[in-house]
Amino acid sequence: MTPQQLLLNIRPETAESLDNFVIGDNTELLARLRAQTDPGSMDQIYLWGPPGSGRSHLLRGVARLAQARARPVSFSEGAGLASEPELPPGTLLIVDDIDDMGEIAQISLFRTFNAARVNGLALLLSGSTPPLRLKSALREDLRTRIGSALIYELQPLSDVEKAIALRRHGDGRGMRIDDALIDYLLHHGRRDLPSLMAVLDALDRTSLEQQRPLTLPLLREVLQTSLELNP
Repeated sequence: MTPQQLLLNIRPETAESLDNFVIGDNTELLARLRAQTDPGSMDQIYLWGPPGSGRSHLLRGVARLAQARARPVSFSEGAGLASEPELPPGTLLIVDDIDDMGEIAQISLFRTFNAARVNGLALLLSGSTPPLRLKSALREDLRTRIGSALIYELQPLSDVEKAIALRRHGDGRGMRIDDALIDYLLHHGRRDLPSLMAVLDALDRTSLEQQRPLTLPLLREVLQTSLELNP
């Protein structure tokens, strides 16, 4: 392994958690999600927001906290939900991107809703739209079940809140970032936070590979490359 590879490998990757999620106007939602990690909670929550809004971050953060509190957790993407998932009593079932569920996954989730109270299950689901606007291929009985859950829309972050999130992400990678760099990124990068963080990651890698400081010219180069690769 070269010194450069070693240097790249020691950069820490920040695990997604509820503690490193920038709350913004989502205070009530975060409190409800924390409560759901309690082994005795049987809440059924549906969380929606557009791609890049932080839904997956929150779901993974809930899963980590629930496991830390000794609650059984089953995490699945909508398209990959098993027909007969193993859900011991008290399990928290988390399903991301329910928009992508096929017929078998929909039947499985419907049955889980019906068995939830008996088995002490909690459900945390996420999608890109409110229940009434989920894809037309969704079973109507399942749509009704989802609509009866606690429904939260993820509120978007302001630029100030995005700047806080970007600085926190940079700090987690050991980056020293001037305010001018973050301001430039917010005004010239994509609007969603995951894309902005991906540019920061690319900036960090490029800085290490080329042994160049974190400067505005370097950020412009990285940002231009990012936009060309992801028009």
